[in-house]
Amino acid sequence: MLRVIGLLLLIPLFDIVLLVTVAIPFLGPLVTVALVVLTALVGMLLVRAEGRATLRQIQQRLAVGELPTDELIDGGLLIAAGAFFLTPGLVTDFVGLLLAVPFTRYPVRAATRRWVVQPYVDAKTGGFASGQVYVGGFPNDENGPTGPGPAGPDSGPSPGSGSGPGTSFDPEEATDVDFDDSDEN
Repeated sequence: MLRVIGLLLLIPLFDIVLLVTVAIPFLGPLVTVALVVLTALVGMLLVRAEGRATLRQIQQRLAVGELPTDELIDGGLLIAAGAFFLTPGLVTDFVGLLLAVPFTRYPVRAATRRWVVQPYVDAKTGGFASGQVYVGGFPNDENGPTGPGPAGPDSGPSPGSGSGPGTSFDPEEATDVDFDDSDEN
């Protein structure tokens, strides 16, 4: 998290360095300010158009009963693009443009899903969302295994999963909560 905050603080610094060392000496102060304002206005128009298209896609997905996961990530990236466009500077406008244009937003969306959304959801659900289900007791239990078990119905029982010798489950001490009536042989 500190790396992200550090990166967000370095981007305006790069903007200032670029404006002072490159843009103002070669273009002049008036042209530089006009360029920054023009890119911000064009960028905000682009974000507005893409936001409307994304909202329309969210509504279409919800109308057919599907979850609009990609569209929600796109909405968040468009909000970030709008913030980058509102920050004066050429570097922030370039980053905003990368987040606003659909074909450059796709790889950013995939990276966001992989490195931000999926770890967050796994942390909140204990791995159930991605299929990393614990089959041998509770996670970090001193009496059972500490890692995720095999995912999927065809993977079979693992050692210490409650079936076989050396497990801490005793069927004689089980209550009716442990067994359903449908499990009787």
